[in-house]
Amino acid sequence: MPYLDSKISYCLSSKAVTNKDLANEFKETSAGAIFAKTGISTRFQAEGDVVASDLGFLAAEKLCKEHNIQKEKIDFIIFVSSCLDYKSPTTACVLQDRLGLNTNIGAIDILHGCTGFIYGLSAAKGLIATGEAEKILLITADSPTKLVHPEDLELLSIFSDGAAATLVTNQSAKASGKIGKFVFGTDGLGAKNLMSTRSGMRNPTDANWFKENKKVPSGLKWGKLEMNGSQIFIFSIRTVPKLVNTILNKENLAMEEIDLFVFHQANGVMLDFLRSKLRIPKKKFYLNIENKGNTVSATIPIALKDAFSEGLITKGCRVLVAGFGIGYSWGGTVIRY
Repeated sequence: MPYLDSKISYCLSSKAVTNKDLANEFKETSAGAIFAKTGISTRFQAEGDVVASDLGFLAAEKLCKEHNIQKEKIDFIIFVSSCLDYKSPTTACVLQDRLGLNTNIGAIDILHGCTGFIYGLSAAKGLIATGEAEKILLITADSPTKLVHPEDLELLSIFSDGAAATLVTNQSAKASGKIGKFVFGTDGLGAKNLMSTRSGMRNPTDANWFKENKKVPSGLKWGKLEMNGSQIFIFSIRTVPKLVNTILNKENLAMEEIDLFVFHQANGVMLDFLRSKLRIPKKKFYLNIENKGNTVSATIPIALKDAFSEGLITKGCRVLVAGFGIGYSWGGTVIRY
């Protein structure tokens, strides 16, 4: 039986960026105006050449040290990110060596963003349910700020660099949760509304690109993140309520039987709108985006960790987790503790 262990650790990048910092740079706005649009006060930016896998490595090391996890017991590693190190080799393979894990383990990447934790958790559940693995290290990590143009206030206000490391096992522990059935959805027609352009093989960076962006400190060498914010908002408002209802129906649960809802921490204002539309009481709707920002694939496990630390998840709790965004993609499940 696959279980999501309460053992979760996370790492945020070293540089905190406050609304005041952004307002000092963008004179046309204010710290209050930024918060009113995003529900975020602080987000984090990775400095220098620190990328997603570096943050993932730190989160995994922290997990093993904080929870006394024996690395030799880990028999599979899943790395979920929209910011992989290379097109090849698999970043999970690089992390296996860097973390000093055994060589007789499986290692895969899942290229995904906002729904990434849901996909990683589903893959881990499948591997355990079929007996292919017993202890899986699930790392979700992203460094989206590397792709943001320094003059794009909308994206600078939202995105944050961070990573989480989660243990998924076949053993029920004191504070572990039974992973339920999954619901997924995809609509690639909306892919263009949130996309990292000039970042892959379809239309790669070239000499002209670097010439155009020579005044940008990074030269946008990793590509450029572009977002149609209004379309993303509309997509989320239309899709997430249906997703939640589908998950509840699949699990034969009523809304009031869920003890805590943990959504992808996309935008604080959007999340509050969704909570209101779904009529979820504030005490049952977890938010930690204000002081974390949107860390893409890492938001849900970071939120779960914080909810555990705050004593909001206890024995007997049913937690509905839902991811949605870039792709368009969406998915979720219920975890029973």
